[in-house]
Amino acid sequence: MAQNITSKKFAKNVIYSILAQIISLAVSFVLTLIVPKFIDEYQYSYWQTYVLYVGYVGVLHFGLLDGLVLRYSKFDYEELDKPRLRSQFIILLIFTGIITIAAASISLSVLDYPDKIIFALVAVGIITKNIVTYSSYMFQITNRISKYVFLVIAQRLAYGVVVALLLILKVNDFYWYCIADLIGDLVGFIIGSVFNRGLFLGKGLKLKESLFELKSNVSSGIILMMANWSSMLMIGSAKMLIQWHWDELLFGKIAFAFSVSNIFLVFVSAISVVMFPSLQRIEQDKLPQLYKNVRGMLSPILFFMMIFYFIGCWILNIWLPKYSDSLMYLGILLPIIIYSSKVSLLTNNYLKVYRKEKLMLFANIISITVGIILFVLCTYVFNNITALLGCVVFTIMLNSILSEIFVLKTIKVKIIKEFIIETIMTVGFILCTSLLSLWIGLAVYGGLFVCYCIVNYKSLKNLFGAVLGKFKVKKQEEEI
Repeated sequence: MAQNITSKKFAKNVIYSILAQIISLAVSFVLTLIVPKFIDEYQYSYWQTYVLYVGYVGVLHFGLLDGLVLRYSKFDYEELDKPRLRSQFIILLIFTGIITIAAASISLSVLDYPDKIIFALVAVGIITKNIVTYSSYMFQITNRISKYVFLVIAQRLAYGVVVALLLILKVNDFYWYCIADLIGDLVGFIIGSVFNRGLFLGKGLKLKESLFELKSNVSSGIILMMANWSSMLMIGSAKMLIQWHWDELLFGKIAFAFSVSNIFLVFVSAISVVMFPSLQRIEQDKLPQLYKNVRGMLSPILFFMMIFYFIGCWILNIWLPKYSDSLMYLGILLPIIIYSSKVSLLTNNYLKVYRKEKLMLFANIISITVGIILFVLCTYVFNNITALLGCVVFTIMLNSILSEIFVLKTIKVKIIKEFIIETIMTVGFILCTSLLSLWIGLAVYGGLFVCYCIVNYKSLKNLFGAVLGKFKVKKQEEEI
């Protein structure tokens, strides 16, 4: 069986992942804040339409890859049954290849420009995204985080470099920026196939045995996949309604606001990548205290980061005046980082460790059902984009709270005061950004954050004191 994860190894993996996410952050900065400056708003909107829909092609493995994660995450690379995994890759490649050809053919023959180009490129993404996901999952579940980091850096850098070249050449057509994304996937596939040669090249299982293994993986992973993708629909369904109901320019401005908010999630994603395989290898009696510690540090850090919204708005108003309306939408949307981070980093990983995927799916189904009802009402009855975005935040909050309730019951930990305080902070932030001028809003939210720190003074002092204490001990040991 796999080696246990020590605190040192876990910290090392987090550092590796943060390194990858720094590169991702740089590329995201170019994609989110530089590209809109140099291409027109319609082309940007078409590009964001591609980004929206290509984000959902990962559902087309129907739980196969999630099943591999759940069934093989306790093994090191050398212990994997490589012929068994190779057979699953071959099935994935053939199946997604067939769907890609069919979807691209239909798009090019049925749809009008620019949709025919957008969805033909999305069709290509069906095969590229799923193959890269297979490679990255194999790195993650076997705890080869340094190789996973290399894949992410190579993929994102390739994407960013091609986009930079397009900007230098003053290319305005959106489809070249979509192709840049697919080139990044190609580089990721090459890296993955080099370091995972044993999982790509060689004989697989016989057909009957491969199909039996496929059945086992899909039955294990389908619920987790549905839970993950239904979670994405909480935001995606709202963006789709905006894209269908309102004009391209408004969709582009809303997409810009969502893109900026995603930048804040980069470092949380870095830690989330290593969290699940690490939790799988930690003794279960230590998991409840770890949950309290991580949660206790995560919330204040995220609420502090929200302060930078006000400074960022001032800069963005100067840099991208044509997207000034987006900043108001961003002020409504930004609190989703608080709740999305907890779900991504903590609740989902804990529910997976305790094999409570059904509870995870249940929380997502309730949230997305409530969300879609509210989204449709705001779109087609009230025709109110601001109310729709507020409902997006409410839906993410609902999902986070439901998921956390399920986790807390599982690990037998009680957290009630935190829910109330976090809700007050969230509502306070939205009111500050919606009703007050930029600098008055900053002052009021800053005061609210100081009150938050005072209320949580004891717990914050204990947590950060413990972290600093461990750091000092480690430093003394190194000096000795």
